[in-house]
Amino acid sequence: MKTINLFFAVMFIAFAVNAQTTKWDFDGAHSSVNFSLEHMVISEVTGQFTKFEGNVFSDKSDFSDAKINFVIDATSINTANEMRDKHLKGADFFETEKFPLATFKSTEFKKVDEKNYKLTGDFTMHGVTKSLTLDVVYGGTAVDPYKNTKAGFKISGKLNRKDYGLNWSSLTESGGLMVGEDVTFTCRVELAKAK
Repeated sequence: MKTINLFFAVMFIAFAVNAQTTKWDFDGAHSSVNFSLEHMVISEVTGQFTKFEGNVFSDKSDFSDAKINFVIDATSINTANEMRDKHLKGADFFETEKFPLATFKSTEFKKVDEKNYKLTGDFTMHGVTKSLTLDVVYGGTAVDPYKNTKAGFKISGKLNRKDYGLNWSSLTESGGLMVGEDVTFTCRVELAKAK
């Protein structure tokens, strides 16, 4: 219940701040949040967050004036291994009982060319907030068979988990890290224009 209340509180604040502009909502059925990081140096572990919500406020057709708000439910982490997911939710990593949400609020959405943008914002995870810059590819806008206006984006970036206090570490016999520090992530987002 605490997670749900915090989740909707963040979304309400985001809406109130940007109430004068056109609103676009994340279409959860056609969006995803995926990540990967090294395991034992020799391979990678991949995963996803299955619960998230966001919105974009923009009046321009190319989204160059966009303000973006995004909330991830950290308790929804899924790496297809129940024991590992339990560890990730615990005190060694996300501490989801204490920090159930990760949030992103944009500070700049800079157009590089027709389809490419640089997105900068304040990212908060595990109680730590830092500025984060991401690469964005705009796929375009279309109207679906139900007369809904949709827009597509691919967002990618990388962060160091230790910058956010996720410090757990263990070494292999050869001295390499069991779990890598750099996390690479890709968000595929389909927006639906609010009616």
